[in-house]
Amino acid sequence: MSDYAWWQEAVFYQIYPRSFADGNGDGIGDFEGMIGALDYLQDLGIDAVWLSPHYPSPQVDCGYDVSDYTGVAPEYGTLGDFKAFLAGAHARGIRVILDMVLNHTSDQHPWFLASRSSRDNPFRNWYVWRDGRIGPHGERLPPNNWEAAFTGSAWEYDPVTDQYYYHYFLKEQPDLNWRNPQVRQAMWDAVRFWLDLGVDGFRLDAVGTIFEDPDFRDHESEMGLAEIWQAMAVAPPGDVVAREALQECWRKLFARQVDLPEVHDLMKELRCVVDEYPDCMLVGESDDIAFYGNGSDELHLVFNFPLMRTERLTPPFVRANQAERLGALPPGAWPCNTLGNHDSPRVWSHFGDGVHDRELAQLSLALILTLKGTPFLYYGEEIGMENRPPDDLSQFRDTLALRIYDLAVERGLGDAGAFHIARQMTRDSYRTPMQWRNAPNAGFCPAEIAPWLPVHSNYARGVNVEDQMGDAGSLWRFYQEMLRLRKQCRALRTGEYEPLLPDHEDCLVFLRTAPSEQCLVVLNFSDQTHVLQLDSVGTVQRVLYPSGLHTSHDLGALEVAPFGIYIAQVARNCSDEERPK
Repeated sequence: MSDYAWWQEAVFYQIYPRSFADGNGDGIGDFEGMIGALDYLQDLGIDAVWLSPHYPSPQVDCGYDVSDYTGVAPEYGTLGDFKAFLAGAHARGIRVILDMVLNHTSDQHPWFLASRSSRDNPFRNWYVWRDGRIGPHGERLPPNNWEAAFTGSAWEYDPVTDQYYYHYFLKEQPDLNWRNPQVRQAMWDAVRFWLDLGVDGFRLDAVGTIFEDPDFRDHESEMGLAEIWQAMAVAPPGDVVAREALQECWRKLFARQVDLPEVHDLMKELRCVVDEYPDCMLVGESDDIAFYGNGSDELHLVFNFPLMRTERLTPPFVRANQAERLGALPPGAWPCNTLGNHDSPRVWSHFGDGVHDRELAQLSLALILTLKGTPFLYYGEEIGMENRPPDDLSQFRDTLALRIYDLAVERGLGDAGAFHIARQMTRDSYRTPMQWRNAPNAGFCPAEIAPWLPVHSNYARGVNVEDQMGDAGSLWRFYQEMLRLRKQCRALRTGEYEPLLPDHEDCLVFLRTAPSEQCLVVLNFSDQTHVLQLDSVGTVQRVLYPSGLHTSHDLGALEVAPFGIYIAQVARNCSDEERPK
């Protein structure tokens, strides 16, 4: 029996419900479709699913504006359908965690409808309400100069009660007042509702935004969000100094609204709730290691988002990332790595170079599956799905992108300039329907039905599940092989990480060491062949990848092909002082 929890050894797969599988043929993904895809996930080798919001919602922010925390959106099915999906996943050994949106609700949630009805309503204090200010010319102003992360003021005036309510995101997403004990109780009740049904944990959305400065002091940033975004849009991708300066402006802008210390007490409280249910876990949408607490009293996992914040993955970058992240973890904490999700460009598009995209996609997967920590994959990565930006404004579904467009027009950029910026920044590009087969709409929905977002046309050129499952040399088959390899190798799942050849510019070389097993991993991120001297590591017991190599492969002159991947079980035959440096 393993000494590690299931979530430490598992590979997670994020499902975006609206885009994954359409079972009833209406152009929107649903639980009927997801149930039908469970065998597919099992065949691929997935251990756990992170399900993006499935709750009833007006869909102003693609489900992250929740109007009922204990229900299922009608377009996705019923609570009975959810239970069938959960049971089917568990029957196949697949765990399921849900997205829990703690910071805010929809403005159509019954709690908020009651809260805004009058100042003396019992739900008034469930949200953050404040009086406005009077400007120098007698004009009405918001309570302070805070901005929303989705553009504009963070305050929305409500004429019914003559006050402003606070929203960190869209005005349709009012922030809950977590300083109210009734809010905590209601939200913990919602958490227990799903845990009682048997879900295995939660991914916590925007966890750092739950509290704001109780004194509501003005921010002190010299730049507003629109100015920061506009500067980011024109900054050269390689200008690290300029981008870091803009990120610092962003931090100053939201310093009073994000990552206040009270959130850690709340996470300890939530951890106690989840710990009532054996084997359940929490992962936070944050890269702040502080959310691990002391290693056992806050979140189980925190994403290593810095790993994906680069234009290109290189060995020096990855080594620096691992040294910083692993070195900062508190005792007992477990790392968590990812390269993509519903809010970031697809791996193929982000890390490809336009020439070696397939090779770089394979290296990206090999990296995530061999680094120490729990890997999170995003649906469609296994077939090399690419970003698919909208062709015109009518195809946008991302409210944020539409508001960026309006803001750009207001700032005088014109329709064409505004569309260009909105098209660059829309999250619609990486949320398009799963490409199941070479058929109209990629087999996601019937030919005569328009899918909720347009499908990338490359489904007809082999970027679809059916074609790749039938092709022994496909990216899908590579994913399946690598997932199977990881499952069979304890060192890759739970071993310690030890970097080797720390100055090599092109090859990332490291050991993963478990008590009874040691694996050597070599990833060549260049288009050049490299011969590496690694004989002091030990002797090869078995080559795991590429399969078919002779088990006595010479580590004294290990030849690694361009963009090559080499993974082998090795037996150590030297002291630490003799290791290759």
